[in-house]
Amino acid sequence: MAAAPVARDLVAALLPVAEQTLGPNHPDTLGIRADLARWTGVAGDLVAARDLAAALLPLMEHTLGPEHLQTVYARHNLAQWTGQAGDPAAARDLVAALLPVAEDALGASHPDTLNVRVSLARWTGDAGDPATARDLLAELLTVFEQALGAEHPDTLGIRHSLASWTGQAGDPAVARDLLAAMLPVVERILGAEHPYTLDVRHSLADWTGEAGDLAAARDLLAALLLVRDRVSGTEHADTLITRRELAYWTSRAEDTD
Repeated sequence: MAAAPVARDLVAALLPVAEQTLGPNHPDTLGIRADLARWTGVAGDLVAARDLAAALLPLMEHTLGPEHLQTVYARHNLAQWTGQAGDPAAARDLVAALLPVAEDALGASHPDTLNVRVSLARWTGDAGDPATARDLLAELLTVFEQALGAEHPDTLGIRHSLASWTGQAGDPAVARDLLAAMLPVVERILGAEHPYTLDVRHSLADWTGEAGDLAAARDLLAALLLVRDRVSGTEHADTLITRRELAYWTSRAEDTD
């Protein structure tokens, strides 16, 4: 994101002014430090974002209290940057410790608490336990369907993640079927050429291939590539990934002919 380094530098310049004017522990100063960690990460320095978030958290806990909403958000941010900086197991543990605090502070059905549960599933899977990630998401899907409805974009995101971890847990045919059932809903709600719809089509093609139908995976990706070329352009990263996957499944299908 081109604007992120500019935002990071603007916030970095603002921080000493806020510290001098308001004091280093003023809630607004702490908010600026949180913004600095965020924009540092968005600008691409994930390790620095993690370290800034780690340094901020004890100040939040001391000044606002461990169950203050801003402290809860700071803990979640630290977990996210920790995982993105390359330590998914530590991120999983941070989120697991945060979840009961979020449930007490916000309530079990609060959207931010549910986001913590989503993070727990993600980092659990990334830390090497796809079966548990799948089970956590299966539980979450029922909650999201009841709270938001079966066709809410956030619910669809849970369904997509559930399919992915189901496949990674060793059941590509079920992952394929979950995505095949989901795709017409996404097309109807978002449109056939929405970027997320195209991502679901790509996932469906991949899990179709992993489930053993190499020719169908090839054909799904060939059809998808035509849309990617037209919608995103031939040089877009998503188009290039689709072209690479098409080459892979084409080769696999030809090897079995």
